[in-house]
Amino acid sequence: MLVSAKDMLQKAYEGKYAVGQFNINNLEWTKAILLTAQENNSPVILGVSEGAAKYMCGYETIVGMVNGMMKELNITVPVALHLDHGSYQGALDAMAAGFSSIMFDGSHYAIEENIAKTTEMVKLTSEKGLSLEAEVGSIGGEEDGVVGKGEVADPAECKQIADLGVTMLAAGIGNIHGKYPENWAGLAFDALEAINASTGNTPLVLHGGTGIPEEMIKKAISLGVAKINVNTECQLAFQEATRKYIEAGKDLEGKGFDPRKLLNPGFEAIKATVKEKMELFGSINKA
Repeated sequence: MLVSAKDMLQKAYEGKYAVGQFNINNLEWTKAILLTAQENNSPVILGVSEGAAKYMCGYETIVGMVNGMMKELNITVPVALHLDHGSYQGALDAMAAGFSSIMFDGSHYAIEENIAKTTEMVKLTSEKGLSLEAEVGSIGGEEDGVVGKGEVADPAECKQIADLGVTMLAAGIGNIHGKYPENWAGLAFDALEAINASTGNTPLVLHGGTGIPEEMIKKAISLGVAKINVNTECQLAFQEATRKYIEAGKDLEGKGFDPRKLLNPGFEAIKATVKEKMELFGSINKA
């Protein structure tokens, strides 16, 4: 059974650890993340961007795959299926298909419109018992064609959105999606501290978790971050393991061309990456 992310994130916020959101791109990705969560007794959030949803044949296909897999693999740890950077229409479509958690990203609107649209989303999600993530101050880098420049969110605006009753809040603190450039200034901890102070007990979300140094991740968790999103790192691990398999000519040996063999090193690499992140975030044995 898919669950809302509310309980797992409230526990993480109070217990000073974070739950990982790992974005899924296909069956291998989903299976790797679910098995790793079960093996390590960790709650987990499966993230789906609108672009990935399109690639995987839509929200209904994804809900069917995840529910079927959880049953077949006997997954008993808490799992939330979460729309990542959802538009207003995308949020409605994912809710109708059976997603258990929604991110409505209104950060590119003026704050008044972000508040108005997020208010509507709070009403819709709470009627269905789903968790809702909102965003203030766009996150830099590129997320499926949506480009932000790594802003630092205004704590007063964060309070306005948190006060609407969202489950969790993504606030820009100089973080970016994708690989971090050499001259990246690091996370703005003073801003994070101010945002945490202004938003009561709202769990905060750190997007662009790939490539942020471990000590910065740990400090962010100590300052109220309870959900950390990881996508690029799993993609890079998958790519590297697949490349090695082919460069070693293993796809040319025997039945090495079989996709179940060809994709297995990448699958194992995702599992290893997810486990490493769960250890760093402190979510192991917190299911």
